[in-house]
Amino acid sequence: MLTLYGCYRSRATRPLWALFETGLAFAHVPIIQAYRLADSAAADAPENTASPSFLAVNPMGQIPAMVEGDLVLTESLAITLHIVRRAGGPIAPANDAETALMEQWALFATSAIEGPALEIMLALTQGQDKAAEGAARVAKAAEALRRPLARLNAHLATQDWLVAGRFTVADIIAEECVRYAQPHPTLLAEFPAVSAWVARCQARPAFQKMWAGRLAEPA
Repeated sequence: MLTLYGCYRSRATRPLWALFETGLAFAHVPIIQAYRLADSAAADAPENTASPSFLAVNPMGQIPAMVEGDLVLTESLAITLHIVRRAGGPIAPANDAETALMEQWALFATSAIEGPALEIMLALTQGQDKAAEGAARVAKAAEALRRPLARLNAHLATQDWLVAGRFTVADIIAEECVRYAQPHPTLLAEFPAVSAWVARCQARPAFQKMWAGRLAEPA
């Protein structure tokens, strides 16, 4: 059986969502980030990213990580793609062309969108936008996002999903990158097709199950 290490308040949301979509059986080990151990809500966590038992799985001390037999994966993108290929079904690629397209959109999202979107989330959720330096940080990140979001918007203006006219793993990975920018009060409204696609993704029962798990964890 596949074992997934990581908490919901991390990039483990990607493989967890994929697991809930596919129904693939798995064991979940709720490893938390070591830096959160100072928080009273997480102080009694039995395992974290600095625990020797977890470092034996991923010497980088990062989550998520996945073990399935002799296979060990320690990158969320690789884990999520593997889960979907392993499970098959409608969210997996049906042929080599679909594999290439899903990988293209996944890599596009993680390389062009995730970084500046994460900057926005961190600045806004930590209240840094109240200071001039924080506001400039948000504005710079938003400007960096406009070109890739325009590309995504043009693609989604003529179809509901990224690949093959159906919801796939490409949508999971790309939405989870775009989601970081949602705290921005106006940015996604500039790209209505992207906003509508995010809403469709987040309305899925498997996303809702994943999100409920995230909300149940201490911040």
